[in-house]
Amino acid sequence: MSIIAKVTRREFMKKSALLGGGLVLACHVPLAGKLAIAGTDATFAPNAFLRIGADESVTIIVNKSEMGQGVYTSLPMLLAEELECDWRRIKVEPSPVSNEYNHTQFGPVMVTGGSTSVRSEWERFSRAGAAAREMLIAAAAESWGIDPSACRAENGYVTGPEGRKESFGKLASMAARLPVPENPPLKGGKKRRLLGKPVHRLDSPAKIDGKAIFGIDVYEPGMLTAVIERPPLFGAKVKSFDSVKTEALPGVRAVVSVQAGVAVLADSFWQAEKGRRALSITWDMRDGEKTSTEKLRGEYAELAGMPGIAARHDGDAPTALTMSDHRIEADYSVPYLAHATMEPLNCFVDLGKDRCLIKTGSQFQTLDRLAAAKELGMEPEQIIMETAFLGGGFGRRACTGHDFVLEAVQVAKAAGKPVKVVRTREDDIRSGYYRPMYCDHVSAALDKNGRPSAWRQTIAGQSIMTGTSMEKAMVREGIDHTSVEGAIDLPYNIPNVLVDLHTTKNNVPVLWWRSVGHSHTAFVVESFMDELAHISGNDPYEYRLSLLANRPRHSEVLKIAAARSGWGKPMPKGRGRGIALHESFGSFVAQVAEVSVDSGGNMKVDRMVAVIDCGKIVNPDTIAAQIESGIIFGLSAALHGEITLVDGRVQEGNFDTYPIVRMDESPVIEVHIAKSDAPPGGVGEPGVPPAAPAVANALFAATGARVRSLPITAEKIRRSISDRNSRA
Repeated sequence: MSIIAKVTRREFMKKSALLGGGLVLACHVPLAGKLAIAGTDATFAPNAFLRIGADESVTIIVNKSEMGQGVYTSLPMLLAEELECDWRRIKVEPSPVSNEYNHTQFGPVMVTGGSTSVRSEWERFSRAGAAAREMLIAAAAESWGIDPSACRAENGYVTGPEGRKESFGKLASMAARLPVPENPPLKGGKKRRLLGKPVHRLDSPAKIDGKAIFGIDVYEPGMLTAVIERPPLFGAKVKSFDSVKTEALPGVRAVVSVQAGVAVLADSFWQAEKGRRALSITWDMRDGEKTSTEKLRGEYAELAGMPGIAARHDGDAPTALTMSDHRIEADYSVPYLAHATMEPLNCFVDLGKDRCLIKTGSQFQTLDRLAAAKELGMEPEQIIMETAFLGGGFGRRACTGHDFVLEAVQVAKAAGKPVKVVRTREDDIRSGYYRPMYCDHVSAALDKNGRPSAWRQTIAGQSIMTGTSMEKAMVREGIDHTSVEGAIDLPYNIPNVLVDLHTTKNNVPVLWWRSVGHSHTAFVVESFMDELAHISGNDPYEYRLSLLANRPRHSEVLKIAAARSGWGKPMPKGRGRGIALHESFGSFVAQVAEVSVDSGGNMKVDRMVAVIDCGKIVNPDTIAAQIESGIIFGLSAALHGEITLVDGRVQEGNFDTYPIVRMDESPVIEVHIAKSDAPPGGVGEPGVPPAAPAVANALFAATGARVRSLPITAEKIRRSISDRNSRA
C-alpha cells in the first residue's frame, strides 16, 4: 500500500491513457442517488474516483483533504467494500481541483469540513465501487459465455463455475468497453467484509518513514522562502519601511511590500527570518483594533443581559420566567481561541506567464483557487492547485479570507520567482483567525418537581459569516446560525424556550474552529443543565434522562456513558465525576469526566469516558482516534486555551503561552461506539463540545465550585471555592 503525494488533472488523464488496457471509471452520483456517466447527461461533469490497471493496481482518487482524520482510508474503504478488490493493492491519490470532485452537499465547491467527508461521499464512493464490480463481472461473463449471475467478485478476482477465475487487471481492458450501470446494487450489512472492521490507515507508512509531503515540506529547485512581518494591530497598515540592514544579510534576495505587511525573501527560512528581524517598519495604526479582552468581555456581558434577536422562540419564556417562584440565572463566557495547528500555515506558488502552480494544505480548494485567479487576473483553469498533507486543519485551512494563499500569490507576483511563504507559529497565533469569544446569560424557571418550565439563553459574540461569501446562505434575519447552533436545537423537553443573539463587531478576525458554535454552546447548555439538576436536588444523569423523552439516540449514549463510567459509585474526597451530552454534525456524544483537585485548587483530569452514536460506521479505529483527538482538543481549550488582547495586541505566541494538553496531563480515554443503523454522522468534531462541560461538572462534584468561564484555571477554582465558602 502506498500514498502518491500529488496528481494534476492533466497527469491523471495521461496516466489513465498509459495504463495499457486499464479501467478508468468515471461516475457521478447526484443528490437524488442516480448514477450518471459522461455523455449520458449533459448536466453532470464526469467524476473519476477509480483506476484499475493491467498490473492489478487499484488507485482510488480522494477528493477530501487528509489532515489527520483518516479520510485517505475511510473513503477508499467505502469503494473497496463494493468493488471487492484486494485491499493490499490499493493506492491513494489526492484529486485535482475540478468540478468532478465538488462536495455533494455544499454545492459547487471542493471543500473538506463540517465532519462531512464520509457522510457526503458514502453513496458516491460506494456506487463507484459497485459499478466497477458489476462491469468486471460482466466482462468475465462475456469472456466465458455465461450469465453474469453465475459469477461473483472477491479479493481482486472474478470467479465463475467450474473453477473459472480471472483477475481484475486481466479483465480491466474488456470492462472498460462496457456501459456503466446506472444503479448498481449495493451490499447489505451482513455481506460486508471491510466496513465496520478496524483497518490500518493507508497514510501511516508514508508519515512514519518521512515520505509524506506536507505543505511545509514542499521544495522546488530555485525557489525562495519568504516570511512576512505583519502589523501589531488588526487593521493597521505599513506606512514606511527601511530594509537596508535586511538586504545586506547573506541569502536575502528581496524585500517587498504586500497587503499583509512586508515580505522578506531568501534562500532559506532562517535567512528570511533573520532578515525580517532586521527590518525597520513604521506602522499606520489609525484603523488598528485597539480594544482589550477585558473591555470586550464587559461589553459582551452587558449585551447578554439585554434582549437580542430571537433565534428560537417556543412558548413564552419571558413571561414564564417572570411568573416563576423559582428562577435561576447564570453568566458564562468563553475566550477567543487559536487553531494552533501543529503545522503552521504555508503556501508554495510558482507563477508563470499564463499559469500558476499552487501547492499547499488547503481545506477550501475551489474557493482558494478562485481567489488566486482573481488576484492574478487569470481564469480558474489556469491555476493548478495541488493538495499536500495537512498537519492539522481545525477549520483554519478553510479560510473565508483565503489569506495564506492570497499572500503567497502576492509575494510570488512581486518576486517573479517560485516562492514558499511560511508563517512561524507566532505569526499563526498572533495574526491569525480565531474562534470568537462569547458571553451568555442563561436563566431558567423550575416547576414544583424541579423540572425546567422555561429556558432563556442570550448570546453575545461576533459572526464568522458576516462579510464573507457565505453570508447570504448562513445569516438570516440577523442570525448567524453558527453563533447559536447547539443552543437553538436544545434537546431537552422544556415548554418555553427563547434563544436570542447579539452580534458584535470589531476588527479581530474570526473563523470557524473545530466544532464551530457547538464549541461554546455545549459548555453553556450542559453546565447550566448540571446546575439545574443540583439545585433541584436531582442526580445530573437521571435529571437529563428524564428530560429526553422521544430522544432515543440522546438517551442511549447517555445510558451507555453512565454505565461504562461507573456513574453513581462513590468517589474519594477531592474527586468527582461530571457528565455532558451533545448532538452535533449528525452524531450524538455523551462524555463522563473524572477529575481530582488538590488543596491548592490544582485540577487534573484523570479519566474521560466517551460514547458516540455516529450511525453506520466505516472504520472503528478512525472513530476512536477522532473522538480521542476531539477530547484532547476540547480539554486543551477547557484547561488552557485563551487568546487575550491588551490594547489590541495578542499576548500569546507559541505553545509556551498558548499550551495544549501534553502527554503527562492527558487523561485515560475510553471510547465506546453505540450500534446504529442510522445514516452516517460526523466524527471529526462531535468529540469536542462535551469535553469542557463534563470537566466543569466534575469539578463541581469534587469541590462544590462552579466555574462558568473558560479556561478553568487554579486561580478560578480557588476563587470559586472562596465565594462558595463566603456564601455558606
